[in-house]
Amino acid sequence: MAGERNPGESGIVGPARTPAQVRGATAEVLAERYLVRNGLAVLARNVRCRAGEIDLVCRDRDLVVFVEVRLRTPGRFGDAAASITAHKRRRILMAARWWLSGAGRRHAAAPCRFDAVLLDALEERTIRWIPGAFDEGL
Repeated sequence: MAGERNPGESGIVGPARTPAQVRGATAEVLAERYLVRNGLAVLARNVRCRAGEIDLVCRDRDLVVFVEVRLRTPGRFGDAAASITAHKRRRILMAARWWLSGAGRRHAAAPCRFDAVLLDALEERTIRWIPGAFDEGL
């Protein structure tokens, strides 16, 4: 129903989510499970600041890994990888710096990597993980 509110994990009621937001959240859950099965440990989810957002912050041995999860059905606008523009990369970099200076400050001295997890559908078999997808010189 339009305007319906969805309870979050904490039981707190928040604004209704659009179908696109629900699909995006589902893609992030699939990506997280995939990365954990492949040896990464999740440090934070959905890090948001005024400058940008990071879907997942993980640890891969001695590296802090900032992960952008993209779900996009291939079509005339390109695939999921094409949607990570230079502008989006700058916003991820700013959010990474913000996180490292605050909640993640104990990881601030660790080397960092920027990964992408790309999905063409909400199915794990479509996941394409690109470690070091872009280097923003953090």
